[in-house]
Amino acid sequence: MGQGAEPRRGQAHDGELGEAVLRAQQGDEAAFAAAYRLVQPGLLGYLRGLVGDDAEDVASDAWLQIARDLGRFRGDGAGFRGWTATIARHRALDHLRRQRVRPRSSELEQDVLDLPGPQSTHDQALEAISTAHALELVRGLPRDQAEAVLLRVVVGLDGPAAARVLGKRPGAVRTAAHRGLKRLAGQLGAESVTDEAPRTLGEST
Repeated sequence: MGQGAEPRRGQAHDGELGEAVLRAQQGDEAAFAAAYRLVQPGLLGYLRGLVGDDAEDVASDAWLQIARDLGRFRGDGAGFRGWTATIARHRALDHLRRQRVRPRSSELEQDVLDLPGPQSTHDQALEAISTAHALELVRGLPRDQAEAVLLRVVVGLDGPAAARVLGKRPGAVRTAAHRGLKRLAGQLGAESVTDEAPRTLGEST
């Protein structure tokens, strides 16, 4: 019933990813590149939500460690996405500790005006999370909600996998993701209704 309730961007490729990781562990460089292509977009989105413009640098550090420790990984495609997210999270937290970066929520309200969609629904929040503006907005959520939303929606991990990355119980992560999405949906809906109304009227004439 609730099949379409949450995007599963990574899951469709988990079989392919698992095979690529196995071959990469045997020294196949093309397979490692294929695994990278499958994982990097979600990983980069997650890191943008945590460290903003420094995401590319942090992702590079994470991939150096992933390449170095690849032989120690045991698991399937979904497990690999969770493992890489854990490594990326550690690199991001190290970066934040060094930089003492704090999200500036005062600027986020302006960003959200460009987001599409007139209704405040979960689906619209989920759709919009792929945009840079929405990732900035996610950064304004409390840390536990932001990470839960990013891991579930952007990286595409299921509840138990996201909970393992965060070192929390699945129920706590589920609750945090729900609260974060509800808050985002409210913000996206309220902002886009005021912004989109004139344009919608204009189109109907």
